[in-house]
Amino acid sequence: MELGLVGLGKMGGNMRERIRRAGHTVIGFDRNPDLADVHSLKELVDSLQGPRVVWVMVPAGAATQSTIDELAELLSPGDVVVDGGNSRWTDDEKHAEELAAKGIGFVDCGVSGGVWGLENGYALMYGGSAENVAKVQPIFDALKPEGDFGSVHAGKVGAGHFAKMVHNGIEYAMMQAYAEGWELLEKVDSVTDVREVFRSWQEGTVIRSWLLDLAVNALDQDEHLEALRGYAADSGEGRWTVEAAIDNAVPLPAITASLFARFASRQEDSPQMKMIAALRNQFGGHAVETKK
Repeated sequence: MELGLVGLGKMGGNMRERIRRAGHTVIGFDRNPDLADVHSLKELVDSLQGPRVVWVMVPAGAATQSTIDELAELLSPGDVVVDGGNSRWTDDEKHAEELAAKGIGFVDCGVSGGVWGLENGYALMYGGSAENVAKVQPIFDALKPEGDFGSVHAGKVGAGHFAKMVHNGIEYAMMQAYAEGWELLEKVDSVTDVREVFRSWQEGTVIRSWLLDLAVNALDQDEHLEALRGYAADSGEGRWTVEAAIDNAVPLPAITASLFARFASRQEDSPQMKMIAALRNQFGGHAVETKK
């Protein structure tokens, strides 16, 4: 099938390549002309055969809103827009309503996989009507990991981004637990090889995980994370998860504490946040701050 893809950064560029490897045609647009196949959204839309599917992979908020507003004027009834960025689920209903007024479908899709997704596949959580999801299904099948798992039609519009938001909240808490354990091991005199303790956990233990593997990768590159400053940003989804918990009276003490720990990292050079920063760089290619 044909797909228009808007946004060819770290995630979008690799997604374009994975979809092409599966035999589909992808026409990509990006503000950086060195990355783009076409030079405008209009040229992208005009290059696709109807019914068109256009996947938006740009930053949440104003960038996503302006892109969807422009596509609403360019697309035709029966076409579908997929928002694959990290938009807040509450924006999805607004976007779906705006596009439905013109007969255009909307699907929201949470995408997880970071810089490793090209080779390993992307975990996908999508929301929308069965009719609109079916129009995108070949692309979902191309992007997902091999095997029976890794993608889910989570529910109606907004469900995909809500599921991805909760996924990221859990990720915050898991990273925080590894970081706290690492700092404690580094602190005591009796443990003389913390990196190898972490490595030993990769097999046979209940806490083995891909995040643990990435922690070992980071420690192999810098055994005591001495080159990093203990500062970790947040993408916003941890905040949204805590806000949703408050709205629904659901206790999330671990996720909430992990979010607050990131706030604390911006006030002082936190050893725990060196590990959080290293993990975010390992799985997502997120920038790290080095010591001056």
